[in-house]
Formats: sequence, C-alpha cells, structure tokens
Amino acid sequence: MEGTLSLSYVSSYCFPNPNHCTRWGRIFGPRAFDSMAGASSSTDRTPKLHSGTSSNTADGSPVCVPPSSRKRTHKVNTEVSPHRAVSAVRLLRIEQGGAFADLLSDKGRKALKNEMDYVERTLGFRTRDLEDRDVRLVSDVVGGAVRWRRYLDHLIMSLCNGEKTFRDMEPLLLQILRIGFFEIIKLGMPPYAVVDENVRLAKVSLRPGAGNMVNGILRKLVLHKEKNFLPLPKVEGDERAQARALATIHSHPVWMVRRWTKSLGQEEAVKLMNWNNTDPSFCLRVNLQKGYTRADLVMMLKDMKVPHKVSVYLDDFVRLQTGMQAVIQAGLLKDGFCSVQDESAGLVVSVVDPQPGETIIDCCAAPGGKAVFMASRLRTQGRLWAVDINKARLRVLKETSKIHNVDTVITAIHADLRLFCVNHLMKADKVLLDAPCSGLGVLSKRADLRWNRRLEDLGQLKQLQDELLDSASRLVKPGGILVYSTCSIDPEENEERVAAFLLRHREFAVDPVHRFVPAGFVSANGFYNSDPIKHSMDGSFAARLIRSVSYSF
Repeated sequence: MEGTLSLSYVSSYCFPNPNHCTRWGRIFGPRAFDSMAGASSSTDRTPKLHSGTSSNTADGSPVCVPPSSRKRTHKVNTEVSPHRAVSAVRLLRIEQGGAFADLLSDKGRKALKNEMDYVERTLGFRTRDLEDRDVRLVSDVVGGAVRWRRYLDHLIMSLCNGEKTFRDMEPLLLQILRIGFFEIIKLGMPPYAVVDENVRLAKVSLRPGAGNMVNGILRKLVLHKEKNFLPLPKVEGDERAQARALATIHSHPVWMVRRWTKSLGQEEAVKLMNWNNTDPSFCLRVNLQKGYTRADLVMMLKDMKVPHKVSVYLDDFVRLQTGMQAVIQAGLLKDGFCSVQDESAGLVVSVVDPQPGETIIDCCAAPGGKAVFMASRLRTQGRLWAVDINKARLRVLKETSKIHNVDTVITAIHADLRLFCVNHLMKADKVLLDAPCSGLGVLSKRADLRWNRRLEDLGQLKQLQDELLDSASRLVKPGGILVYSTCSIDPEENEERVAAFLLRHREFAVDPVHRFVPAGFVSANGFYNSDPIKHSMDGSFAARLIRSVSYSF
C-alpha cells in the first residue's frame, strides 16, 4: 500500500441517492446507526451507507453518483457562515463514506466549486464563495471534528438531556453541534460568535426549533467551560474501564487504546494518541529529475511566505506545518516541481537504495509516490515495474510519472501480485512490497481512518501480507533484495510477519538497514522503524531481506 499522501483522494465525493423522500430525509436517509467499530461507548454512531449509482474514484474506491437531474440555482444566503455550511455537509459525506477529511486538492477552484455545489444540493441554498481563510477553517474544523468525534459526542450527549435525545438527533443537526463544540473547546473561538453562527445555520438548513436546540446545548457548554468543568469520565477502575475513559478523553476506538496500553504502557499510549490528534504536518520532496534542487524549493517557499524547515534526514525533503493550500494554488505539485511525501516514506526508499542500472519491481505501487521516487534515483538508467491490482490508481501513477519525467523508466502493470508471480518469470535486483496494512502509523494525517478500522481487520490483513510476501519473494533474483514495508506501528503486521516469512523461506536472511538510514531509525533486529513521537513523522516499518545466491531448495 502506497504510504504517501495522494491528493487525488480528496477529489472523491459522494451525493446520496435523491429517491429517499423528503428534503433532508432523502439527503440524509433513515435514522439508522451502527455502533462504531471496536467501541463500546453509547456515543459512537455512524450512519449506514445509502444505495446509489456506483462509480469509482481515482483510487478505485466506490462512490455514490447522483442521477442526472435538472439543476436548480438557489438564492445566495449571505447570513450563513460559508465555512460552517461546507463543514457540515462534508462531515455528513465523510460519515456516509463518500468523502475524505482533507479539503486540500490540486483541482484548485474547481474543487471549491464542487464543495459549494454540494452545499446547495444538500441544504437547499448557496452561501458566498469560500475565501482562502474559509478553506483553512474548513480543513481545521472538519479534520478536528472527525478526530475528536468520540470526545465531542460524549459531551453533546451529556448536555442534551440524555442518550435518547442524542440517538434521535438528525444527522445534520449532530454535525452542526459537533462543529460548535469543536470551535468552542478546541479552537477557542469567541463563544458568542460560535453560538450565533451555528444557531443560524441550524434554523436556515433545518427549522427554527433545531436552531433553538443548538442554542440551548451550546450555551450549556459555554457555562461548563467557563466553570472549567466539562463532563468527562475519570480514568479509574479496572483495565477495561480505564480504556473506555481514555478512549473518550482522547477520542480513539477502545480496541486501539487497549492494544497500545498493553504493548506500550498507558503513558506512551497517551502520547501516541495526543500525536494522532495534532494537526498533521506535511513534507515536500523536490523533483531532482527535472533539475530542481532543495535550495530552489526553499527559495520558492520563502517567496510565498510559507513557513518551512529542511529535513535533517533526507536531502530532497522540506517540512511544512502550514501552507499546503498555498503550495497547491501556486501549481508546484501540478507542474512537477515537487510532490507531497512523508519523510517516513522517503526513508523506506532509502532502505531499498535504488542504484542506476538496476531492475526494480514495486509490488503494490499505486498511486506511485515511492515508485516515482525510486525511478528518479535510477537517473534514467534501469527499469522499474509498478504492479498494482487497482487499475484506476495505476492511471494516477502513470500521470504522476509523466509529470515527474520518469515515465520512460516506469512500466505500469495491472495485475494481482499473487497471480503475476506465477505467470511471469521475471526476476529483479530489488523488489519492494509496500503491503496493504492497518495504517495505524498515519492516524494524524488520516483523521477518519481510526473510525474505519476494526480489530478483526488485522487478522485478514496479516493473512494477505503473508500471501503477498510469499509472492514478492518469487520475483527476487539470487543475491537480490526484498524490502517489506508498511505504514503501521503494530508488531503483528511488521516484525512478526517478517519472522514468519523467514521461517517459511530459508533462502532469505535479514540485511540490516544501518547502512541506509540514520541510526535512530534502526531497531535491534536491524529493521527500519519510524516512531511518530520520537521522530515527529508518520509511523512506518521496513525490513531489508537478501536472497542467498547458493541456497539449495
């Protein structure tokens, strides 16, 4: 699984089937909710997906597409806050499985127009267009409300006169309350403004009574906050009770809290959850293949007044805490000046150590961040075969390789790796398997991922990882290198998968990574590990395995 951020993800939208009766009934569907995966708190609620015409996004995931209909143009409502209207609709779509938490997109104004169209279709009115400040607010509010959903829902339920009222709440009303609670508690916005704006949104988009309810609940919250007394659970009792309390306070599924507390200890688990709840930072990798240097990128960022720091680990990388929207709007990604890639992913490429003249197979390559980086390291000398089962994501890889001038090096192959290794006799100098995984190392960037993962997923993933490792190993020539990597921090997906593989494949042995990455990333077993707390980057893992030249089967 490609571990870098793909901006194509955020262009994927869902508009529910409009054949579901009344104005917002047909938009929001029946009031049916499932318990959030792995959670036991009664505040966890996720709406069921609506039926609709199936289609595919750029990454191959299904979305709902509205049937063709006569477009109606509604009057612009200048009284409603545009960032709150867009945030409420996007939060609805995230829960219905048709959108991502990040508003950043390389589609520019077209993507913003899409957001406004969704507001019009969903709420029945238009707001003024989003300005740059509004876009930043939408990203902050949506990402924050998704991350803190369990925490926010606990507070909302505590202040709305009981669980039944909370359970019966219309989805849009709940999103408006989540926005208001997040803005008051986490963003520290002036309470009077937050109350006034969200009450207005509820009245206009729903009805006056909904606005009165928002007003009453938000005012209760303001009083509790002023008294410094929020109704949160205490961390006490047995292990299960403590895990439930921590899950609410730090807004994570209970199963994750229990797993991390057991493996890391409670103090480290809390640090990890705090990291996951911080606003994500991003990295840019300059495109050396086009003749640019990191100094060129730094100069460009200075001219744009985008705060940045050069990476201390990788010569091609620059860190950004803010300013990604400016980078996108300036066309730096679209023009191939640079790409978005976390340092943790770049260090996996360092473990592979591509050299000019080599043949490399990237086994789960799309959407192509690592493949493109490896191809650039070949300096037009050598070949890279990018294999992936998802045809749509492979198209993204092909487009990216052209933008970065490495399309003459990369050959995209649409195939299931498990069949490809049987039907093809090719052997490569190096093979990278960036395996599908839980993504537990990237929860800071993927705000919604924590709510979409279940404990049961790990068992299925481990089986798939074993099958893919066995298949990838068949593509390595004698004396060649196999690199297994994930964007997970879970030992069962990382060290344990490698150990099991080595028991099945005596022809492979660990090739320690200390020659390829800084010492602080090298484990006692000779593997690469990036730690979100220690290294301030995504969590990831890589093992470098060498195939014996003379092993007899």
